[in-house]
Amino acid sequence: MLTEERYAAILKMVEKKRVVTVSELTEALNSSESTIRRDLTALGNIGKLNKVHGGATAIDVLYSTKDDDVSIRQNRNTEQKKAIAKYAASLIQENDFVYIDAGTTTDLLINYITEKNAVYVTNGTVHAKKLAQKGCKVFILGGELKMATDAVVGNEAISSLKKYNFTKGFFGTNGISAKIGYTTPDVSEALVKAEALSKCGEKYVLADPSKFNSISPITFAGLESACIITTALEDGQYRKYTTVLETEKI
Repeated sequence: MLTEERYAAILKMVEKKRVVTVSELTEALNSSESTIRRDLTALGNIGKLNKVHGGATAIDVLYSTKDDDVSIRQNRNTEQKKAIAKYAASLIQENDFVYIDAGTTTDLLINYITEKNAVYVTNGTVHAKKLAQKGCKVFILGGELKMATDAVVGNEAISSLKKYNFTKGFFGTNGISAKIGYTTPDVSEALVKAEALSKCGEKYVLADPSKFNSISPITFAGLESACIITTALEDGQYRKYTTVLETEKI
């Protein structure tokens, strides 16, 4: 296959799938990995796609490989996050057993919690303190502290989660993709999210519009695994895969 033909085939796959891996392209085009990687580099250099670790994404798909510090993320899309958090808090009922994932939107959720006759479990250190200060009964997971997100992660946290059965769970995410699902940059945090989500009856991912069409390296759940709470969502494709609850900005 000529170089120009490979380029056209690669771009066609990227346009269709939005995210492709080197192995997928190697198999589809019957080419070597080194050839495909060179092609992706060339196409990335001329702005036809985004070359990422292990493959490529469409140019309108954002790719993030690391967590920004909490202090930075707290000031992004604040009004949307507040509206999402307020809506999520209204779903908590008396006698619920609730898991709250570490994150800036889930942190705002606590500000709007009024149900004191529920029990809360979290892997967020700041979250646990705020819940206790509100007079809520709260348990915090044990394990390794990840400073960038104020999250408790690791094998001990996963082991702690295995004994729980939550009625509801509220989760943060770094990215949401129709093909890839819910993603986060850190594998340790992803494993805790995945285990906690599997232990919840009702599962909610709290995501402002900037999280859509965005991908981080580690998938912790498929799109259909949880209901999404967001503000006005322009991209209707997500409604084909899961329930999307939209709320107005405060």
